[in-house]
This record gives sequence, structure tokens and C-alpha cells, in this order.
Amino acid sequence: MRFKSQLFALVLSVVVPASFAAMLAIWYVYQEEQATQETGLKEAARTFSLLVDNELQSRQRILRTLANAPSLARGDLREFYEFAKKNAPTPDTTIILIEKSGRQLLNTRVPWGSGLPTQRAASINELMQRDGGVDPLVSDVFMAPIGKRYDFIIQVPVMEGSEVQYFVVMGVNVTAIQTLLAQQKLPSTWLGAIVDRKGTVLARSRDPDTFVGRSSDETLQKLFASTRSGVTRSITLDGVPVKTFYHRIAASDWTVVLSIPETDIRRSALEGAAIFGLIAALLLVVSMLVARRIGGGVISRMQRLELAADALGRGEQVHYSPQGLVEVDAVGMRIAQVSQQLLSSQRELELRVAQAVAEAERAQRALLQGQKMEALGRLTGGIAHEFNNLLQTLTTSLQLAKRATNSERVQALLDTCTKALKRAKTLTGQLSSFGRTQDARLETVSLHKHIHEFRQLVDNVLPASITLDVQIPDDAWPVTIDPTQFELAFLNLAINAKDAMPSGGSIRVMVTNEPHISPADGLPVGDYVRMGFLDSGIGMTADVMAKALDPFFTTKKVGEGTGLGLPQAFGFARQSGGTLLLHSREGQGTQVDIYLPKASGATTHPHTNVAGAPDVTSTAGGTLLFVEDDALVRESVAPALEGGGFFVIMAESADAALACLEAGTKIDFVFSDVVMPGTLNGIDLAKTILHRFPHVKVILATGYSENRVSMPGVQVLAKPYDVADVLKVLSRSAER
Repeated sequence: MRFKSQLFALVLSVVVPASFAAMLAIWYVYQEEQATQETGLKEAARTFSLLVDNELQSRQRILRTLANAPSLARGDLREFYEFAKKNAPTPDTTIILIEKSGRQLLNTRVPWGSGLPTQRAASINELMQRDGGVDPLVSDVFMAPIGKRYDFIIQVPVMEGSEVQYFVVMGVNVTAIQTLLAQQKLPSTWLGAIVDRKGTVLARSRDPDTFVGRSSDETLQKLFASTRSGVTRSITLDGVPVKTFYHRIAASDWTVVLSIPETDIRRSALEGAAIFGLIAALLLVVSMLVARRIGGGVISRMQRLELAADALGRGEQVHYSPQGLVEVDAVGMRIAQVSQQLLSSQRELELRVAQAVAEAERAQRALLQGQKMEALGRLTGGIAHEFNNLLQTLTTSLQLAKRATNSERVQALLDTCTKALKRAKTLTGQLSSFGRTQDARLETVSLHKHIHEFRQLVDNVLPASITLDVQIPDDAWPVTIDPTQFELAFLNLAINAKDAMPSGGSIRVMVTNEPHISPADGLPVGDYVRMGFLDSGIGMTADVMAKALDPFFTTKKVGEGTGLGLPQAFGFARQSGGTLLLHSREGQGTQVDIYLPKASGATTHPHTNVAGAPDVTSTAGGTLLFVEDDALVRESVAPALEGGGFFVIMAESADAALACLEAGTKIDFVFSDVVMPGTLNGIDLAKTILHRFPHVKVILATGYSENRVSMPGVQVLAKPYDVADVLKVLSRSAER
């Protein structure tokens, strides 16, 4: 039986008078809502005019700053040109300096010294005749003669006493005002516009490319010129009937126009009336509820429906059983459906919150990891620098000692010391993976060729129970890396994978080109080469993976691991301009992805070092200025250089070396360390020599530096170096 049938007669007696009263109230609300909306739209037009006024005032302040420039006061127009270009608010903003006569002296839109227009914007001349030209002025929109675009200008006079000396003018493209208008995010059916004194459109929220530069309706032009603000009915340039709210901008006499279709205004008022009508309808529902109280059986069914609604409010699953009333049952079933939807939405929200929290935790871990590696890089880089100086002293001294004796026993002992130094050199190279990349060790290589060349070394490390599958396409992009650090990182990953598979398994290495990506936060979008390293081992727990990249963290027994394998690989990836991403689950293996930026140049051949004693016959001789702050290195290397046929002058710093050159000392070669105390380092010294003493050949040596060395004609050697290599480089430099 229907609920409507039981209460029809009672509800009818209530609805008729209530409906009549509601209609009267709705009409009153409709009228009030329209009046309120018009007041709000007038205020919106006034507020936006203030925004435009503030924008123009801020540009006038920039011009006043330029007008007070010391270079302009001195008459140094070239310096003022650079100062104005640098302080323009946007790259497409033009700064113009104009004489009192109207002749342009400079224009930042064209290079210094280029020909300049001879005429000014017509409207600015009219304004100057009206106001005398002693106050800041804003012109109307015009077509710029150089940029061929719609601009307007802001002019500020440069005064000397009470006389105008110059006019500093800012040419502004109308897109600056267009951008300000776009930021207001007006509804799509509304139209916002800004017109100048002559009624020309200089910004429009809809179709600006079509209507900017066109004149508005003559009736509106007269209205805008005669009143400061108001409301009128009009038709837009694209033929839409609107109610127009306008307000004049104080700084420019421009007018802000806000046009809203009358249908929108009526709709808003109707919505307000509808809300009131809804309230009236709710009152009618209350009347109906009172009527329902008459039937005791009906009220019990409503109580059951209320219980279902309460369960929905508590977030519980609602199970509704039909009560025999069509209307009530429809609501009850809908409540049951909504409860299911709410529970589903709640579960989805909880999942998204958990994912967001996990992502935030990953970002925090990445930040902490980067800070740890930065601190470790500075520490190990400094240690490597000092240790390389000691190794350089020992290496050169051993070479000189081998030349000074013929005893086989002494030679054997010296060879043993040389081998120990080579191991120490390898150790400092490993330390360098946590510091900065050294230019002397960088090479652009093909991973396809390079990995296959040292794969045999990796195969020797892995037991027969582990298979290594390397997949590298022939067209894999080249990368610029330190080959030694790359090989060490590859070997560390292979050893870690081996230790994770005590019963055997497989390792897959896949190299792919990844164009136009950003592998991780903080890395720019670009072309990268990805080396994926996937094993079938035991994987990592979440706690272990969170610490896996921490230096010296290891799960191995004491003496079986240093905890530097993954951190070294991570340090190598970061210093190469890329990153390392780690993915692992317990029992499902581990995947390590190393992303390296694509190299822009061609591949290079590895540098080879010549072992043994210096070849004194391989050089051309001459005067060599040896610049080194470490006394032990100077004392050991200088005799070796003299043995190579050079007259050696030593300097303890780059400042002392530059003073020697400036004193007129005839110098043929400069062999300098990079990192030194004083106001200049080796790179600064090399740049100065190339500029002021181009006949002097420069060779640099570095054990560690945070500065990149990239100068044509300057050879860079890595410490510790063999003196034989130095002599050969000097010989080649002398031949050029």
C-alpha cells in the first residue's frame, strides 16, 4: 500500500496555503539576490582596477629606480643600457631613454648602437601637451614599430632641478596585462576586458588575439570617458548581450570592464531563490512528517528508516529490509547503496593516504641519503687529495731511486714499493667515488663495448652456479663516466648479487635508452641510459632496504663485507650526473637501476700511463714554472723534471706563480696543481695565462677538486702521475 494514499487528504490541506506563501517569499529573495550580486560585481570591477593600478605603479617604481642610476647621471649611456636591460622586469620588456626633444638615445629591444625609431607613440605626445611632461604617464595601446606587436609605454621624467633632462620609458607588451587578467580565472561565460582612454581593447579574457587592438562601441567609449564607474547594458564585440560593470584605473585613465550575460545574473538569483524554495519545501516536509505521526504504523516504519540513516552516519554497513511502503523502501535501499559506496570510498582514501605517507617517507629517506653522501664526499675527497700528494711524492721518489741504483736487490724492493703504491692509488680512486668527478679521469665510452671488455673479470668472480646474462643493444647511447669507478660499481653489484644467492641463481643486466625522462626528484628531464641489474636472490626487508645505501652498513658477518658496495655504486651514479634506484622485496630478488645522462660528444679512447722511469730524451727542454703548495711533492718532482731537460722554477702558490710571470721572467711551460691556498687556484691561474701569456703552455694536475676543468689546450693529469707521462705531455705541448 502506498504512503501517498494514506496522507493525501491531510497533506493537501497544508500544501496549498504554504505553497502560495512560499512563492511570494521566493520572488522577494529573487529580487534581493539580484541586487546583492550587482553590488558584488561592481566591487569586483573596482578591485581588479586596483590590481592593474598596482601593476602600473610597480613598473613606474622600476623606472624611477632607473632614472636615479649613477651611470645616467654620469652620462655613461652604454653602462646605463646594460643596467636597464638587466633590471627590466621581464625579458620582453623594453627600456628606452629619450631626450627632451623626443630623440631616442637607447632602446633595449635592439642591440647597442643599432638604428632607433625617430617618432614617439602619438598618445604620449598628446598626454605630455596636456600635463606638461613632468609627471609619470601611461600611454594608450599602439603597434610597436620594432617589435610589430601591441604595446603601451610608461614614462617617467629624469629631472635636474626643475628641468626635464631625459625621459625613461618602459615599453610593455599588452600580454603583461593579459596575464594579470588571466590570473583572475573568470567563469567561461563572463568577459573581462581593459580598454584605454580611446576605447581600444588592450586585454580581453576571451579571444584576446582577435580583439586586442580593436575599438569598443562608441556609446561605451563616451560612457567610460564621462563617468568613473557604473553599470550599463551593452553588446560585446562578439555579439553577446551583457550587463557591463566598469571602473576607471587611476594611474592610467584606462577602464576595467566586467561583462556578464544577463542569463548568468538571473541564474544566480534563481539559485538563491531556489535555496529559499528548498527551505520552504523542507517546511512542507515537516508538515508532512506531522501528518505522518497520525498513523502509528507509518511512524514505526519511519523509525526503522531512521535507524538505517544512523548506521550510515556512523560509517557502518546498512542492511535494509523492505517495510511494505514504496517510498520508504526506495529511500532505505538507497541508504544501503550509499553506505556501500561510502565504505568503498573510505577504503580507497585510506589506501591513497598510505601511499602518500609512503611516498613522503621515501622522499625523506632520499634527502637524508643525499646529505650523508654529500658529507662523506667532502670528507673522503679531502682525504684523497692529501693522500694523493703523499703518493705523488713516493711515486716520483721511487722512480728517481730506481735510476740512482743498479743493485738487483734494491730494484726488487723498489718494485715491491711501486706495487704497493699502485694498490694505494686504487684505494684513493675508490674514495673518489664519494667525492667529485675528476676531469682527468672522465671518458666518453660505449657501454656495449666497455662492459664486454671487462666482463671476463666479472665472470671470474661469480661461481658456476650463477649465470650472468648481459643484454646491451648495439645502439646504446654513449655516456661520460670515470671507467674505473664504473667497473668498480658493476663489480660491487655483481658481488652483492652473488652473496644474495648462496644456492645459485641468475643475474640479468639490461641496458636501455630512456629518452625525455626525469629518473628521480632533483634530476632534470633529459636523455638517460638505464643499466638494470636484476638478481633472483633472497631480496631485502623494508628495514634493510631503508639502510642499504648508508655507507658502512652491512648485513654480512664481520670481515666478510665493508658496507661500501651499494654506497659506492650510488656515489658513482650521482657524481656522473645520474642516480641509483633500489627495488627489492624479501624473497623476490633485488633490482638496481643506474641512470646515466646521455653523452653529447663522441666516444674517446682510454688514456694510457707509461710506467717506469722518466724518459729524459723525450722532451724539448726549456724553462718550466712548477706550481705546487706541497713541499714534499716539490722536492721529489722538481729533480725529476730537471732530469728531463728542463730548467725548473718553483712556486708555492698560484699567486706567486702569477707574480713571477708578471715580473717578466721568461717561462715556456707552467705545470701547476689545481687545489692550492691563496686567492687563485690552478684553474684561475691557467685562465689568466691563456688570456695574458698565450705563448706559455699550461699543464694541470689534480688529486681532488670540486671545480670542473674545461679549457682548450690545457692537459689535465690525475695524481699520482708518472713523471714520464708529464714529460711526454710537455714534449707534445712544445711541438704544437
